[in-house]
Amino acid sequence: MKTFDEIIRERRSVRHYDPDRKISREVVEQLIGAAMEAPSWKNQQTSRYHVVVSDDMREKLKGCLLSQNQQTVKDAPVLIVTTFVKGIVGFEKDGTPTNELGDGWGIYDLGLHNALLLLKATDLGLDSIVLGLRDAGAIRRLLNIPEEEVVVSVIGIGYRCGDAARPPRKALTEIAEFY
Repeated sequence: MKTFDEIIRERRSVRHYDPDRKISREVVEQLIGAAMEAPSWKNQQTSRYHVVVSDDMREKLKGCLLSQNQQTVKDAPVLIVTTFVKGIVGFEKDGTPTNELGDGWGIYDLGLHNALLLLKATDLGLDSIVLGLRDAGAIRRLLNIPEEEVVVSVIGIGYRCGDAARPPRKALTEIAEFY
């Protein structure tokens, strides 16, 4: 069994997937179940996952991706559109922002949820990539995502083809200040 530290170090943003290896609904439910364990602002749990697994819908969704991202996930068997319900976390009951971040807290919470999803994928022997270059409006229309949800990213999930080298990381002294 892998340690948590090993799972963290093994996670990669993979850009080439084995087109012959599928992923069951049960496995995808495990990924989302892990994501649901993340903390959220006042436990509001506004993160949402729109899971695309059918060949037809995956092809349509890939058409909503920009730049090289269409090629990046061309063989990924699962695409997950991540959203959050806006106007809830980071706001008072009367709708005023609690601080200057406002809906930024929704993005923060979704990021925490997505991190657990990605780590669970690695734990299960899957690979992933988070894509931000997309046409949010086209995705919203394709998947009938409600207007109160903010489309944030598309996560490709699959089994890698080939090796994915670990990119270098900055030194702790470059990113952390201790007071």
